[in-house]
Amino acid sequence: MIKAAIIGLGWWGEKLLDAARPAAEKIRFIHGVSPRPARRQALAAKHGLRLSASIAEMLADPEVEAVVLATPHSLHADQIEQIARAGKPVLCEKPLTLKRADALRAVRACEQAGVLLALAHNRRFLPAVGEMKRIVQSGALGQLLHIEGHLSNENSSSNFAPWRHDEEESPAGGLTGTGVHMLDCFVNLVGPVARVTTQLVRWKPAPGALDSLSVLLEFRNGMTGTLAMVRATPRYWRLHVFGTTGSAENHDESHLALRLSGQPHERRILPEVDTLRLELEAFADALTGGAPYPITYDQMVDTVAVFEAIVTSVAAGGATVDVE
Repeated sequence: MIKAAIIGLGWWGEKLLDAARPAAEKIRFIHGVSPRPARRQALAAKHGLRLSASIAEMLADPEVEAVVLATPHSLHADQIEQIARAGKPVLCEKPLTLKRADALRAVRACEQAGVLLALAHNRRFLPAVGEMKRIVQSGALGQLLHIEGHLSNENSSSNFAPWRHDEEESPAGGLTGTGVHMLDCFVNLVGPVARVTTQLVRWKPAPGALDSLSVLLEFRNGMTGTLAMVRATPRYWRLHVFGTTGSAENHDESHLALRLSGQPHERRILPEVDTLRLELEAFADALTGGAPYPITYDQMVDTVAVFEAIVTSVAAGGATVDVE
């Protein structure tokens, strides 16, 4: 069992603590870090955590074997470097960083220290997404032509925190909250992106932001793609890959529709799972000699690269931007 510390005890940090309870045979949180530990005493008592006000203080705890980051996005690269220097593996919440250069810096710090860097794109662990990956790799869809993604929810209204609505921390509408999940799925299924064009429409600023972001994508392999996200509207998820001989669509996270040329449409229902628990268990497994963590360093950097290009395009009024 891995004994871990968690940095960041806000809304999402608490979700990770709750998810770790069923995963206690593989990973258990023993230490928490918050800049205002007095405010987190009740939460720490609930989960049996020692509390520290700084990362340095936590890293001095000899029982801590790994670290999970649930902190503001702009802090990730520096925090990963600090943790890696202490010889601790780290699981970082998405987005890994806001800029490709910082993503490379984080990856290199962990490579040089010989520790694992894992990225918490929890929707990678949806069985339906795994099934789509298998279908794509099987060649059943023929030549891949186009991919579409849509992920919207109401979190911008129900889970407000000042940093989450700061334009520097959370740029381009719903991109950091929802869209980055789809970017990871795109990179996982069909590879890196070459260029993007965007349209952001704002009806209401934060708090309780109301906006929509649309993205046109061109992939390095010649495929096209579209991505959309709306803040705020009832939760919606759809991921769809099109090829010359078929298409595979995942909607509502567990339903999959397979349409193959000359065959009846097939509909499948995949299991609903606790994706946060699964990502924590995958992190623990990778540290104890089990399966490698399923997100490669190249994929981490490629996802941040297209993320940064989308932010640049939005800031430029929707201009087409090449991905580094």
